Parts: sequence; C-alpha cells; structure tokens
Amino acid sequence: MLQRVYAARGVRSDQELDYQLKHLLPPESMAGLDAATERLLAALAMEERVLIVGDFDADGATSCAIGVRGLRAMGFPHVDFLVPNRFEYGYGLTPEIVDVAKQCAPDLIVTVDNGIAALDGVAHANTLGIDVIVTDHHLPGDGLPDAVAIVNPNQAGCEFASKSIAGVGVMFYLLMALRRALKEEQWFEQNDTQAPNLAGLLDLVALGTVADVVSLDFNNRILVEQGLRRIRAGRACAGVLALLECAGRDHRNLSSGDLGFVLGPRLNAAGRMEDMSIGIRCLLTDNTEEAKALAHELDALNRERRRVETGMKNEAESMLATVDASDENADRCSICLFEPTWHQGVIGIVASRIKDQYHRPTIAFARSDEGQLKGSARSIPGLNIRDVIDEVSRKEPRLIGQFGGHAMAAGLNLPETNFARFAELLEQVVEQHCDAEMLQSTSYSDGELQAEEFCLDIAQQLRFAGPWGQAYPEPAFDGEFTLVKQRLVGEKHLKLVLAPKQRPELLLDGIAFNVDLKQWPDESVNAVRALYKLDVNEYRGRQSAQLIIVALQPSLS
Repeated sequence: MLQRVYAARGVRSDQELDYQLKHLLPPESMAGLDAATERLLAALAMEERVLIVGDFDADGATSCAIGVRGLRAMGFPHVDFLVPNRFEYGYGLTPEIVDVAKQCAPDLIVTVDNGIAALDGVAHANTLGIDVIVTDHHLPGDGLPDAVAIVNPNQAGCEFASKSIAGVGVMFYLLMALRRALKEEQWFEQNDTQAPNLAGLLDLVALGTVADVVSLDFNNRILVEQGLRRIRAGRACAGVLALLECAGRDHRNLSSGDLGFVLGPRLNAAGRMEDMSIGIRCLLTDNTEEAKALAHELDALNRERRRVETGMKNEAESMLATVDASDENADRCSICLFEPTWHQGVIGIVASRIKDQYHRPTIAFARSDEGQLKGSARSIPGLNIRDVIDEVSRKEPRLIGQFGGHAMAAGLNLPETNFARFAELLEQVVEQHCDAEMLQSTSYSDGELQAEEFCLDIAQQLRFAGPWGQAYPEPAFDGEFTLVKQRLVGEKHLKLVLAPKQRPELLLDGIAFNVDLKQWPDESVNAVRALYKLDVNEYRGRQSAQLIIVALQPSLS
C-alpha cells in the first residue's frame, strides 16, 4: 500500500525517502549567499547593529526567529527584529518602515520573507546610510532592489534547484553559509566558543515551511522531517512546545498536518488580529512560563480570528448567493469580493475558504486606508495568480498600486474606485488562461484499502510516512460503506459509524467536518461512497483508527 502511495507521488527509489540532512542541496548553488555572508562577516567584526525586518505571517515569524537566534548564537552582539504592523504600514520594507527602523540605529538591515519588491524601501535605506541584505522567496518583479546582497532562489540566474523553498528556508541557508565561513576563518576557535548546531533551529524551519504552504519537494521534505523529529523528541523551542500544550496536542505524535492546522493558525493569528511581534517573542523566549503566557495570548487571538472569519465567510456566501443562475455573472471564472466592514487581517483566509468551496481563483478585499483597498488572492492549480495580477496591471498600469506573491497566493492594493474595473479585467485575464477542466474541482484517491488495512497500525504508519503537504498530499482512499450511524456534533460536523462493504462486521468511526447541513444528516441514506484519510484518533489516552471524511455521497449501488 505504501509503495502504491509513494509511486503516485513520483517517488521512484528509497533514496527519495532518506531525509538525512546530508542530502540537502548545497548552499553554494544559491545565488547571493557569498555577498550576504561577506557583509555579515564585516558586521560581526565591527560589532555592528543588525536589524531583521520580517513579515507578519508564520513564515515571516519563523524566519525572523531563526535569524535572531542564529546570529546571536554566532556571536553577533547587537541583533534585534522589527515586523511591520500590517494595519499601519502594510507589507514589506517600505520607506515608512525604514524610518521606523532608523530609530533602532541599525548599521545593517536583513529582510526575511520579504524585500524582493522593496525597491523604494531599500533606496531609502541607502540614502540613510543603512545597508540592506534581502532574503526572500517571492517572485521578483521587473526590477530588483539596490541591496548589498539579494538571496532569493527565484531570482534570474540562481541555480538552486528548490524554487519552492520558504522564506524561513532561505534564511536557514544563509545561516549555514555564514557558519561555514566563520569556521573557515577559525572564528569560533579564536573566540574560544563552540560553533552553534543549526539543527536546533529546524523545528522553526519545519513550522514556517508547512505553514506557508510551499510545495514539499525533496529538499523541503528533509527540512520538515528533521524539524518534526526534533519536536517529537521534545527538543523544540519553548514557544513551539507551549503552543502544542495550549492546543492539547502531544508533541510525541506530531504530524506535518499539525504544523499547518494547529500551530500555523495560532502563530498567524498574531499578525492577522494584532501584532506579529507577539508570535516572534513566543518563538524567541527560552523561558517556559513566558512561552506559555504568550502561547495562551496567541490562542485567544486565534479564537477571535475564527469568530471574525465565520462572520466574513457567511457574508461572502450571501453575496455569491445573490447571483441568479440566469445572470451573466453566474458563470464567472473568478471571484472578486469586497465588503467595507471586513477585517483586513482575515481576508486571506476568507479568500482561501471561498476558493476551496467554489474552485475559482478568489480575491477578497478590505478597506485599509481612506479610499484604499487591500486584497488577498488565492488561486487554483494551474493558474499563477501573481502573473494574472501582473497581466491586469500591464493592461492598465495605474489601476493597481503594489502587488506581489506566489503562483497560488498574492497580495495587492488599489484605490476603492478602481475595484469594479479591476474585477472586470481580472475576469478577462483569468478566462483567457483557464479552460473548463481547470475550473472543475478534482479529488484524487490512492485507491481502496483492503479490509485488514483498516487498523491502528496502518494509520500510524501513514501518519509518519510523510511529511505530507502541498504537492505531496496526505494519502486519501475511497470505498463503499454501509452507513450504520450518523449524528451532528458541534455545529457542522457529522459523526459517522461505517462498515466496509467487503467486511460488514467491522465498524469504523468517521467524522466529516463542515458538512452541508442541507444534505446531512440524512436518515434515508444507508449506503455511501466516501473519500477519506485513515487517521489516528486519540481520546483519553486511547488510540484508535478513524476515517477523516474528505468527500461523502450517497451510494448508487
């Protein structure tokens, strides 16, 4: 069964499942590392002040945390961080953020998970006599900032093979290159200190990589798996362990899914609802009690984020429900939404939820400044949303302000008066690049499980057979079942008892989250076809196999 699962994900040999650190791509192939390392060596020799400027999501927070931890561990005496408040300054190293940074009197700014589009910000820093090293993974625009070094595997001419590495991964590579350079100069021996073990940062590298939903190619899987092993062994930083405790999760059984759906949202909540510095401080502290207090603060922010998100999603669905089936807009290829009262920190999640529900590229907008909108975009497979926005911008150059991002997610801002025209051009561009097949949601199955494979042992093997994630999905199986019991739990979750058709005496627990209440529960249905994941359910110290239902429909047979 595992051979079948791996083969479906392109794995052709057991070497592709060997996640030892020695198999990481070499730093030498990443453009810009030499120049960045040289500047950092000079900063260390001169005991300069280094300021790390991060982004306000989980990738930015973890990038910032490993940057501060790594540089301090290598002897930098003056290292601090600054993360923009998204509600006051927006994204990235803007000239305004440089002015804020100036108050810290830095000699060198290092951007993490941002900076590749900060042409004006870097130029402003240069006029103030502050050097800038850009570390980023976002796609570059037509021009590059005039920084002393740019480390980004997606810049032209970079031969680094893993183009999907997250921002935290880029910063990790810079730290590896810097440590090697210091070893070559015998800096640690001369200063009677030990070279830091950078593997101690891999819990944060794994968290940032999974939470940023980058493709888990072989190199990224090494980084994630090594981080997971450290967390399971209890060797994570105090903040990660505190967040897991707050969420009621046992670190010994952690999966990559827990990084994306348990830790990531709590960390992201700080940047979405208030100030990401709360999250970064949680990841930087070595004091257990301080970490617990900050973790509880993040958990509270995440509960508030869920409440706001639910209201916004309901409003978005109401907007879409008003589109009559006969209306010319009913068959649109894209979804573009704006509501004046929406919270700008949550529009990205709402766009993602609507995209998943309707399988259309979706951009949700909220008001930022007076007369300005901030948008967050999410795309479907096969459509590069950053390139789509770029094409819209080229059609009418003054329509959009700033924009940037990836193939699957992007951000932008524009005047509120331009919203209707932007939505019109977005639809035109998307329609040119999408065919009917792309707009049809498709779920893939790894086939059926045999009756004897519905067991705890197989469920545990699957949990640890990854790490699973973007472009390396967790296995899902399909089959016909007798529906023995069904009941609602919570508000929208369906608890099931199922029996496989090939073994009717075997009763299996299942749960389907966020079901359509217009369809379920349905006592007239006694047989179903299900797409599901075999998972480990933990309740009061007892483990059992459980089906996580991905898709459910009445059986026609």
